[in-house]
Amino acid sequence: MNTSLRALLGATAIVTAFASVASAQGAFSRTTVAQDMNEDLIDDIEDDAERDVRRFGNEGRPQGFSGSFALRGVANSGNTDSVDVGIGADLNYVQGPNGYELQLSYTYGEEDGTSTDESLFYGFEYTRDFSPVVFGFAKVQGSVDEFSSFDNDTFVSFGAGYRIFNDANRQWSVQAGPGYRYADLSDASLSDIDEGAFGVSSDYAHKLTDTVYLTNDTDVVWSDSDTVVFNDLAVSVAMTNQLALRTSLLTEYHSDPADGFDETDNTFGVSLVYSFN
Repeated sequence: MNTSLRALLGATAIVTAFASVASAQGAFSRTTVAQDMNEDLIDDIEDDAERDVRRFGNEGRPQGFSGSFALRGVANSGNTDSVDVGIGADLNYVQGPNGYELQLSYTYGEEDGTSTDESLFYGFEYTRDFSPVVFGFAKVQGSVDEFSSFDNDTFVSFGAGYRIFNDANRQWSVQAGPGYRYADLSDASLSDIDEGAFGVSSDYAHKLTDTVYLTNDTDVVWSDSDTVVFNDLAVSVAMTNQLALRTSLLTEYHSDPADGFDETDNTFGVSLVYSFN
């Protein structure tokens, strides 16, 4: 990685660290080395895309543009030279009954000049409301990960959704539909996935207090070769109207991974998220 990029990542780390300290000093005094190390550990945890304001369909979303960005960067030098960066984005545009959403999450890690992590998760979805509780959708979602048994994995689908709850404190929507899945496996001796599939998604959000939100988002894709499940459980605490601290557990499960790979990957994330309307 070149010098200018290392400098940029270092600056990002400093900005992120100052933001985290500013939000914590009101309740804690950092007086011990252990506390400092815990702060650094939190910054070093894998970042993930912000989804707290996500709603299937367009009911409850503001008209026009809205969304959020999350950014993390950590750089270490000395006995070990390492760089970790995470970028997340959730962008929405709503025009009448029509809605468009783009989600991106990129992570990169390097230690002593060797790449240790590089992955991209993405999704683009179009939704159209037919009533306050029923909507249709078409979407493409996928991942690129050279450190997984699936080098890339893409699912294109369409279908319908239903809002089970949609009030001031609770929101739960489900959607399902057929689609097509294609994936390249890291093991060249295995056949790539290229087949029909079926997807089901659930989006749940609960307002616990005026500033604390619990969310759980689940995506399941069935196909003959493999079943994949993504589950994102998170708690967000609003610090201002635009800034929130989000703690999450992202779980990825494959029923038939390649030899040498585990079925389940878990990522614990803590991120500072900026939202705009």
